[in-house]
Amino acid sequence: MTHLRISDAASLLGVSDDTVRRMVDAGRLPAHQDASGRRVVEGADLAAVAQELARPAPVGVVADESARNRMRGIVTRVVKDTVMAQVELQCGPFRVVSLMSREAVDELGLAVGTVAVATIKSTNVIVGVPR
Repeated sequence: MTHLRISDAASLLGVSDDTVRRMVDAGRLPAHQDASGRRVVEGADLAAVAQELARPAPVGVVADESARNRMRGIVTRVVKDTVMAQVELQCGPFRVVSLMSREAVDELGLAVGTVAVATIKSTNVIVGVPR
């Protein structure tokens, strides 16, 4: 199970640490203390909150950016069959879906709540785990 510190959770949600603490205090985001006494949240719980907070991107002109865009997010869904898998990430307000081999998903350890990076180039989306 993935455990994330408050600061990491805030970064993934695109909010301040204080906002995440208020979510925890209000019971919106469950948290517990890790072995070193810091408050942490489960990745799966954070994935659910990320989906709640997601808003569609505004329609309009997209700024010219590099073809090698990288978006850090949290895995919200993994569907696997015998050969292929579908992985969904919530990257801020954006939902990114990638189709990849089941073997790649297993090797990367992708599961709901895992922090991952989507690399987008042309029509391809590559999902990897940050190191």
